[in-house]
Amino acid sequence: MRLNLTKLFSEDGKILPFDYAMDLSSVELNGVHPFVSPVRVKGSVCSRDGFPVLDAEVSFDFSIPCDRCAERIDRRYHYSFSHILVKSPQDTNEDGYIEVKNDTLDLDELLREDILLELPTKFLCREDCRGLCPACGKNLNEGPCGCGASEGDPRMQILRNLLH
Repeated sequence: MRLNLTKLFSEDGKILPFDYAMDLSSVELNGVHPFVSPVRVKGSVCSRDGFPVLDAEVSFDFSIPCDRCAERIDRRYHYSFSHILVKSPQDTNEDGYIEVKNDTLDLDELLREDILLELPTKFLCREDCRGLCPACGKNLNEGPCGCGASEGDPRMQILRNLLH
């Protein structure tokens, strides 16, 4: 969605609300397309002190394999974002402002970046996920595999002996 912010840059107190669904189903993370529902976007841009301020809330369903055990993780995420919008970087000396060219903001692109930066870097089914046995591939969250896999790198045996 593109927002025309011409009036918001010129007049204080103006409000431009928005409420729509954004499709991120084509976004790929870790080899899968985890956005299983449209992203619900709701918020507004309000002109304050000569600068439009964007406040947005997004919510969506997300499904991705666990990075350790490959079990499917289904989650519902809800994030809030706020940005101060400027016409040019010279309008302010501080970082954290979003430059708007030609008084038009591509809201989809901005929120897409916000969402991807806010997502966890590692997706785990639970904090203490034990993962898969490196020898037989059994999910260790379901119990020991009993395959008799070695206890790791044999070069580390001397250090393991020190612990016993």
